[in-house]
Amino acid sequence: MRFGRAILLVVLVFGSTPLWAGDDTECRYRYVVWNTRTRASSPPVEVRKPYSAVSGEERDTATGCTICERDQAEIRLPGLKPFRVCQVFADRVRDALEKLLAQGEPVTEVEAYRVVRSRGSLNDRGERTGFSNHSFGIAIDINPQQNGLYHRCVRFGPHCQLVRGGPWRPGQPGSLTADGRVVQAFKDIGLRWGGEIAGKQKDFMHFSPTGY
Repeated sequence: MRFGRAILLVVLVFGSTPLWAGDDTECRYRYVVWNTRTRASSPPVEVRKPYSAVSGEERDTATGCTICERDQAEIRLPGLKPFRVCQVFADRVRDALEKLLAQGEPVTEVEAYRVVRSRGSLNDRGERTGFSNHSFGIAIDINPQQNGLYHRCVRFGPHCQLVRGGPWRPGQPGSLTADGRVVQAFKDIGLRWGGEIAGKQKDFMHFSPTGY
């Protein structure tokens, strides 16, 4: 009964049939694994399987998005390299970016769907075992070179350690802030900003349903 209500929730929230309903076509994707000891990703591994065989870990239960390439929609906008997001909210992402670009916001780079095990517990080799939100196409990075990911950063300051992207300097073109148009536009479509998440990281480029 709970499963039935979960399907209904996806239909109501996203206005479409659940992505996994009665579909036996192929699920295909390539993924890498992040190693916390070497601070590097593994060589890509390709997966091909029936769509009906998608496992629980390969599906985001809150949105219905899977890590399969077939569930991702490509977005092409002037001045931006094409990128892919889960098809259940691709239209909203496209509309938000189109409005921001029309308003003259300096959005120059967008990264989204990429399948990587970079979350969760570690195995005995120091590798992460859980898929990131990017893996499901439900996370978006905006202008990473002006909005870095910081570690050891419960509250932003000089002590924070930059681990990905470029330095975050509020006020410089392309940097995102809580009161800026970009952050507000993505909040309006149901995404949270990684610059406001609780914990030891601040991810100023990042948007997802949870902010992580």
